[in-house]
Amino acid sequence: MEKTWFAYLLVAFTTLCWGANAVFGQMAVGEVSPMALVALRWLGVVTLLLVFFNKPVRRDWPNLKPHLIFFSAMGIIGYSTFNGLFYVAAYTTSGVNVGILQGSIPVFVLIGAFLVFRTAVTVMQVSGVVFAFTGVALVASGGDIENLRALSFRVGDVLMIVACVLYAAYTVGLQKRPQVSAMGMFTVMAGAAFVVTLPMVFVEIQMGQFVAPTAKGWMIAVLVTLFPSFLAQLSFIHAVKLIGPGRAGVMVNLAPIFAAGMVVLVLNEPFHWFHGVALALVLGGILLSERGKPKA
Repeated sequence: MEKTWFAYLLVAFTTLCWGANAVFGQMAVGEVSPMALVALRWLGVVTLLLVFFNKPVRRDWPNLKPHLIFFSAMGIIGYSTFNGLFYVAAYTTSGVNVGILQGSIPVFVLIGAFLVFRTAVTVMQVSGVVFAFTGVALVASGGDIENLRALSFRVGDVLMIVACVLYAAYTVGLQKRPQVSAMGMFTVMAGAAFVVTLPMVFVEIQMGQFVAPTAKGWMIAVLVTLFPSFLAQLSFIHAVKLIGPGRAGVMVNLAPIFAAGMVVLVLNEPFHWFHGVALALVLGGILLSERGKPKA
């Protein structure tokens, strides 16, 4: 029982860190450019992993080496590209929107698993998808049905939805992961994420969009590295070992609640009626999808 409660505390800490990422994304605007932040984030993570977990990585290298292309692709899609779009979205939409839209990832995972692996889907799960997408559309339209009719959405909301689709693709892809250690896999993916962000930073410079980190920008880079990236991942990996991926995965749905709450409390962003309705629809849709899973 003690292990179970400790595992739930670990997952709660993980989702709190992921929710805080929406706050960090808003705080970074004007303090450090998006691609520079992503590059610093993954450079910091790789450094920490090599300092504290170099022995497991060296031990697992023979098993990791044959799958470098697979892990690199996963790191590029799920880490560098997702986070790049995440921080770019912060420039043109609110932190509340980012947090709520981030909650749609499990629904995109369900759709991806069905399309790729033909995973069985129940009527209740389909209902959950409809609920969640209604919430996503409500946020993206700013609560105005006329925007839906005219397909007029903010760029940041669209970018965030694309980011969620990419992270869902990363999650679905990991179902085919080779049998290697979690820490070794995480290190290789983080390394690939860092390498691929370097040309992104170069493009950012060429476009005149590069912003060198200010003192506050460096602080944000450190916070993003330590909490959403490093400590959150370690906590989640350990929690999955204790209670399994299914039970741990359900609690990940706390992330949009933490994100919306922290953005309102820390950044004093307004929380409109449609945010509350959308949050209820997204979380309700995820709950229906979880409850409606076909029996094994």
